[in-house]
Amino acid sequence: MNRTPSSAAPEREQTDAVPGAGHGGGPSLSNGLKQRHLSMIALGGVIGAGLFVSSGKGIAAAGPSIVAAYALSGALVMLVMRMLGEMAAANPASGSFSVHAERSIGPWAGFTAGWMFTALLCVAVAAEALGAADIAASWFPGTQPWMWVLLFMAVFCGTNLAAVSNFGEFEFWFAALKIAAIGIFLVLGALAILGVLPGTSAPGTSNLTSEGGLLPKGFDGLMVGLLASVFAYGGLETVTIAAAESKDPVRSVARAVRTAMWRIALFYVGSMAVIVTVIPWNDPAVAKDGPYIAVLNHLNIPAAGQIMKVVILIALLSAMNANIYGSSRMAYSLTARGQGPAFLAKVGGGVPRRAVILCSAFGFLAVLFSYWWPTTVFQWLLNMVGAAVLVVWGFIAVAQLRMRRRLEREAPEKLVVKMWAFPFLTWVALAGVAAVLLLMLRDGDQRVQLLFTGGFAVVLAAIGLWRQKSRRG
Repeated sequence: MNRTPSSAAPEREQTDAVPGAGHGGGPSLSNGLKQRHLSMIALGGVIGAGLFVSSGKGIAAAGPSIVAAYALSGALVMLVMRMLGEMAAANPASGSFSVHAERSIGPWAGFTAGWMFTALLCVAVAAEALGAADIAASWFPGTQPWMWVLLFMAVFCGTNLAAVSNFGEFEFWFAALKIAAIGIFLVLGALAILGVLPGTSAPGTSNLTSEGGLLPKGFDGLMVGLLASVFAYGGLETVTIAAAESKDPVRSVARAVRTAMWRIALFYVGSMAVIVTVIPWNDPAVAKDGPYIAVLNHLNIPAAGQIMKVVILIALLSAMNANIYGSSRMAYSLTARGQGPAFLAKVGGGVPRRAVILCSAFGFLAVLFSYWWPTTVFQWLLNMVGAAVLVVWGFIAVAQLRMRRRLEREAPEKLVVKMWAFPFLTWVALAGVAAVLLLMLRDGDQRVQLLFTGGFAVVLAAIGLWRQKSRRG
């Protein structure tokens, strides 16, 4: 893709510019993403390894109440995405919520939210690369996982370096495959529940009411399931980052946000309802093989294990691709606004290539950490990911609360997407984020994660405040 002169897209550059933060001029990001790309990025963003793999732990902890856990956390995510959609449609920016937090709260808030999000995506890239490598190595016994990590990192780094349209095409087909897989699973599960699938009989409500009932482990089990489900929703924010590189960012992000409700209900809540209805929640296969493989094996679907391994591999690779993209765009936006090292703001061919290389390199370095210090450094990094999502959501809610009032006064025509029942539901979302953080304090492992993330956030905020004060001085 040819370079796009800055003069050719003044509005796009302005969306990332903040008073007092130099943009540096030069080429800007391209607008190579099409509506079909964004639609699939939005759809695929809710179908990841958290749904296919990690949901098994939530089911083991919560039993049938995992459906309620996913519904509650899904409601919180819908509120967050609605708020983010309102701000993104009003002011599309590659820095998304970081830009909105900087404008509405202060430069320190944009700095903290942006770099925290960048770091957690880079760590997620490493975790996904390791998971994908383990699957590939199991298919080719003569290979080592690090070989596959190197291959995957090289492929997706190269994809993101070439042009944003390449990222869009990869995500389009990855998402299409994931959606097809989950759609087939839901259809098979529904047929089994109705008793019309050959070789099966309708389970009725036996798996929901036996083995301890709907709340087999009480309120504590529901809370563990709720925490697991909250973290599984991470990744939806990327669509608002990607929308800034589309030809019509306002319409694109508005359409993506408006369809979030049925996606969450269908893919997450629907899947959990099928799983706990078809098989007992405490079936050892749920934790051992994963809930989706366990259900397909229970239904005697041929080669279910290998089919789901392929789907999980696709989900992991898709997440890698999306997270390299999201982290590089956030890093670019931060540096373009004077919130990071200026050399990362260089754009070539419409792509922030230095930011792509840096984020890919950090992801690969984190993989090395997993081999060198699996129980210390890498585990500390992983501990940051879950709670960091909640910190970001908190910044989104506060930024929307302040930006909405300003938009109503100064530019009401920009409110293409509006937060429902403002400001009541914004405060409900903030209370929900605070409630989940408090629940984390009750669990020993989650408490460590929260304290680690909180310490990291405090350090970033201190640096951001120092930079803000230095500029004013």
